[in-house]
Amino acid sequence: MSIDASGDVAVQGVSLRSLPKVSLHDHLDGAVRPATIIELADAIGLDLPASDPSALGSWFAKKSDSGSLVEYLKTFELTTAVMQTREGLTRVAREFVQDLAADGVIYGEVRWAPEQHQSGGLSLEDAVEAVQQGIEEGEDAADRDGRSIRVGQLLTAMRHTDRAREIAELAVDFRGRGAVGFDIAGPEDGFPPSDHRAAFDYLAENFFPVTVHAGEAAGLASIRSALLDGRALRLGHGVRIAEDLEVVTQEGDEVQVRFGDLARWVRDREIPLELSPSSNLQTGAVAAWGKTLADHPFDLLYQLGFAVTVNVDNRTMSATSLTRELALLVQTFEYDLDDLEAFQFNAAAAAFLPVEEREELVEMIAEGFDA
Repeated sequence: MSIDASGDVAVQGVSLRSLPKVSLHDHLDGAVRPATIIELADAIGLDLPASDPSALGSWFAKKSDSGSLVEYLKTFELTTAVMQTREGLTRVAREFVQDLAADGVIYGEVRWAPEQHQSGGLSLEDAVEAVQQGIEEGEDAADRDGRSIRVGQLLTAMRHTDRAREIAELAVDFRGRGAVGFDIAGPEDGFPPSDHRAAFDYLAENFFPVTVHAGEAAGLASIRSALLDGRALRLGHGVRIAEDLEVVTQEGDEVQVRFGDLARWVRDREIPLELSPSSNLQTGAVAAWGKTLADHPFDLLYQLGFAVTVNVDNRTMSATSLTRELALLVQTFEYDLDDLEAFQFNAAAAAFLPVEEREELVEMIAEGFDA
């Protein structure tokens, strides 16, 4: 089985791109079209490492494949630089939604850090409104093209700065006006969720949903803090929860595993893992298990009953799409449509939406896969 140039593949005669999908972990500044970066950079006189969209896309992919989250994050200096105006933010958000819709996504959550988009004079509120305008324009454009999609904002605080409480208040203020959840992102190791306990307390007091980047560049202590200090309803990546699993015996496909208390809690409480296969390889999040997708503990976590979801993390940096990530998993682990449907059901159940709307998503997924 081969994945075509667009990242698509047929499974049981069905194009993966045509199937309804839910995207939970997708960064706005990690999904800017290379052609858009070039145009916006030219308007502000920003030098780029390449002036051709294809070459620039290749540069991002090469720089991101470092095995280090810290090095991976440096590529964002270029994308955020062209996202400092209302017009730039609106355009990037609009194209973000259009690209998701073209990939078969019916519900998505876009995470981004408003505090990183103020060098051009925008207030935090201006930035959120500009992104929301772009999201709505993208949804309308998709609707005109015969595609239905809805996208919510996950307002994100940078974990190495001291603005988490401010961003938490911003997120709550924009509840019902585009914001559906809160996140912290940036360099994970050395900046635990406990550093921002006051912000998480405020969010909990206001019953506002939280997902936390944890278990990517740091291990079990980070995940524990995300759950206890952050009251996270989902784990951003969370792949290193596998460090709390001990394979006792393995004979063929039969594996006996001993659970640590943390892993059992995450599994038994069905706390969703926002796994991003390609990104997890690029950042070294799965280095303890190996360097190829076959080494990724994704399948182990899935077979053990964890609430795994499939995500892109950063489409530009990883030169990927949700369709491509699913295709890579099919190619590596020989998943069928039932498996792929299960991943989408997990994501729909984990969406930061009212239960009635999550049930509607489940029905849309079931109808799409049945068709």
